[in-house]
Amino acid sequence: MRRTAAVALLALLVAGCGGGSAVSDYGKVIKGAKGTTVPVELRPGQRFSLAVPDNPSVGDNWELVAVPDTKVASYISEEHKSDGEGTGAGGTAYFVFNSKRPGTTEVRLFNCWRCGQDRTPATDESRRESGEAVFTLTVK
Repeated sequence: MRRTAAVALLALLVAGCGGGSAVSDYGKVIKGAKGTTVPVELRPGQRFSLAVPDNPSVGDNWELVAVPDTKVASYISEEHKSDGEGTGAGGTAYFVFNSKRPGTTEVRLFNCWRCGQDRTPATDESRRESGEAVFTLTVK
């Protein structure tokens, strides 16, 4: 019984129960923003992150809405880093991927600003402030 509990505790510690990100290597960071289309050139097997300014305290809610062709790139995780410790501090959302085979594909991120549970802009202000960041990936 003690051995089983010790193994379970060790598994929790190794898994990183608690704060922190799922990945420690963001790879090549490519910055984008609402209303932009960013061309990205990669080589096969390269880790990369698509980064957008993020501040959930004011209503930002970035989501991956169009995943890349899985033959060209694979999605790993979404990570967030704050620029400060105080309430309302902005930061960056990172969408982490690995490039795979040569080809071209597109990734679309959508910031549904103050949309709530239904994920649809409900007010004129929300529709004005919501928008996409598009990344065109080319693996050579």
